[in-house]
Amino acid sequence: SPFLYSLTSNPTAPDTCLFLWEEERYTDGVKWKFLEHKGPVFAPPYDPLPSNVKFYYDGKHMKLSSTAEEVATFFAKMLDHEYTTKEVFRKNFYKDWRKEMTSEEKSKITDLNKCDFSEMSEYFKAQSEARKAMTKEDKQKIKEENERILQEYGFCIMDNHKERIANFRIEPPGLFRGRGDHPKMGMLKRRIRPEDIIVNCSKDSKHPKPPPGTKWKEVRHDNKVTWLVSWTENIQGSIKYIMLNPSSRIKGEKDWQKYETARRLKKCVERIRAQYRDDWKSKEMRIRQRAVALYFIDKLALRAGNEKEEGETADTVGCCSLRVEHLTLHQEMDGQEYVVEFDFLGKDSIRYYNKVPVEKRVFKNLQLFMEDKEPEDDLFDRLNTSILNKHLQELMDGLTAKVFRTYNASITLQQQLNEITNSEDNVPAKILSYNRANRAVAILCNHQRAPPKTFEKSMQNLQTKIDAKKEQLADAKRELKMSKYLAVESKKKAVQRIEEQLMKLEVQATDREENKQIALGTSKLNYLDPRISIAWCKKFGIPIEKIYNKTQREKFAWAIDMAEKDFQF
Repeated sequence: SPFLYSLTSNPTAPDTCLFLWEEERYTDGVKWKFLEHKGPVFAPPYDPLPSNVKFYYDGKHMKLSSTAEEVATFFAKMLDHEYTTKEVFRKNFYKDWRKEMTSEEKSKITDLNKCDFSEMSEYFKAQSEARKAMTKEDKQKIKEENERILQEYGFCIMDNHKERIANFRIEPPGLFRGRGDHPKMGMLKRRIRPEDIIVNCSKDSKHPKPPPGTKWKEVRHDNKVTWLVSWTENIQGSIKYIMLNPSSRIKGEKDWQKYETARRLKKCVERIRAQYRDDWKSKEMRIRQRAVALYFIDKLALRAGNEKEEGETADTVGCCSLRVEHLTLHQEMDGQEYVVEFDFLGKDSIRYYNKVPVEKRVFKNLQLFMEDKEPEDDLFDRLNTSILNKHLQELMDGLTAKVFRTYNASITLQQQLNEITNSEDNVPAKILSYNRANRAVAILCNHQRAPPKTFEKSMQNLQTKIDAKKEQLADAKRELKMSKYLAVESKKKAVQRIEEQLMKLEVQATDREENKQIALGTSKLNYLDPRISIAWCKKFGIPIEKIYNKTQREKFAWAIDMAEKDFQF
């Protein structure tokens, strides 16, 4: 239903106005009538190293050409990182670095292990320290310059609104890291130039000007898309975009619609589940396969998975592209019947490993699908993503595999919060409950991360604080025991205050330990209806800034406005 969304509730909004989201919607896929912006901000040109910072090969100083030196600095900046010890990273870097060398450099530099980047590395560390030690005045100058660039390039006019642009700066060149064990890690991310850029704006606007002496690849006037600038990056061949800020009207509306679609699924999910269970018994193999895949997407929040070009990127798969080798069936395991053991690389090369007891009929169907197949054969050989999505569209308008993920993530958060929040708890304990509910979602969605490098050290520091606080509490209790009648009240208050501080530290330690290998941010920003969290905050008197930082509060301004304390997903 149409509702008023007030930008006045968002103090950072570039223009304050009231408008109806529904009212502004165009038909035929048109997103805007007028679009004007200044184009992107390019990465600064390469600044060569001072002459006293040397590169050594096989123990001897060697002067590198400017292009070879620039690529060498990317490696030097990462020298302390474990990436540079990984074989794949080193191999890919060396191969791409050689392409940037002169023929003379190529003939001399034949072994990466003989390269000494340590002076370069020390130079960049010293630069980093110098930046930290800058005077207040110098920091202020940089801040003012950044603000000037933001005012010039960070906003666009879309129809009658001044809208904030998200990422108007083009990423500088560097080495590709990827997530997980990506087979392309270490490859060179090339510098993006005006000739690579497609600009999108309206015909009747002032078109962005490319830097002097250059030209854009193309200027388009496509009002059926919301991006302002696009280019193709060289590593995966994927298209990158400059888009509007998440707090903009067009993004906020899209977000709201996404969660409303997931709420519509809630109304018919039981009917859909009953149907796919029926389909497990179908006479047609393709229907059985589709029904089992849908069960996995629903129960395990698996991604549908898209087919990729042969050898295009990492060997990552989703539900529809699972192969026989990715599943092991156990009639009985750990005291449970009909267990399916999954082991495959999912999105961003993150390993998905899970042992799940399934219904007997699903298990029997999987045995049937795997019969007489080789390990590298497709598990669902009568199914692909487009067949599945076409079927989902027929079940509910706007339904895709991703809607199941959003629905299951949001409903899990809602149920967990309802179950584990204790209204008697203090604020830190309630926030621990919130993070535990969020963790249940991150585990469901397989959002993992490597434990932070500083994890052990920060836990030790926290433990030291806890120990000191315990001693302080013991002292305060001793003083209370020995105090005379008059001072009893103030001593009691001191004990109480220190007990609260100790509890806060202990809750923090529990939270950090449980969060070690789980990335909470992805589900929080992309899969969880923000109205659930905001309603929870309003209901239990938790400041919203304890859950969402400033940027997130801007992104979810629409939800902060809408959600009352009794909202349920």
